[in-house]
Amino acid sequence: MSKPNLLKEQTLALAGVAQAARIVDQLSRTGTYPVEYLEASLHSLFSFDAEDVEGVFGNIQGIKLGLQNLAAGLAPGDDETAGTMMRYFLSILHLEGKFAARSDLQEIVHNRLQHSSYKAAHFSSQAKEICHSVAAVYSDTLSTLSFRIKIMGSAQHLQNEGNAEIIRALLLAGVRSAFLWRQLGGRRWKLTFQRGRIRTTALELCREVGIR
Repeated sequence: MSKPNLLKEQTLALAGVAQAARIVDQLSRTGTYPVEYLEASLHSLFSFDAEDVEGVFGNIQGIKLGLQNLAAGLAPGDDETAGTMMRYFLSILHLEGKFAARSDLQEIVHNRLQHSSYKAAHFSSQAKEICHSVAAVYSDTLSTLSFRIKIMGSAQHLQNEGNAEIIRALLLAGVRSAFLWRQLGGRRWKLTFQRGRIRTTALELCREVGIR
């Protein structure tokens, strides 16, 4: 990967985290979710040999929601929706940090996702079925770590087991994007210093996919 493209790749990976965080927030509050972006986030879990970050999500259109929310979340101000998304965003980054220190869990997650990849390939339109499988991976691995992400929202929606499985699957997808960001040289302290550059890059990519 050439250095001129590194910031773009890092921004796309962070958009993957933002997209997972945004859908988790929407689902927990309203019980609804954008199917096309959920499917793109799920796709990222089974992209083992993608040539670039864009390919992890299928194409750049698949990460459009994440780019939009990443740019909004890094903007100055106190927008409530962006603030809630960023709370989940930063929590996912923190959880990934714990996960990165556990090579044993990484191996388990990788092996189980590979085992589930056949189902994902042959039932691509069955997002809920895939979420059921992926949620079990999350429950058996990341949920055993000392840090747990607290989801806020409507009790009615959070107590729905199908919704809970989608949320767990999205959190795993978010951690996968955060792990990818780390592999590209991303670090929490760098995020603070590069906030403006990352937001500018996210906005440029938003324009590229038709968001004004």
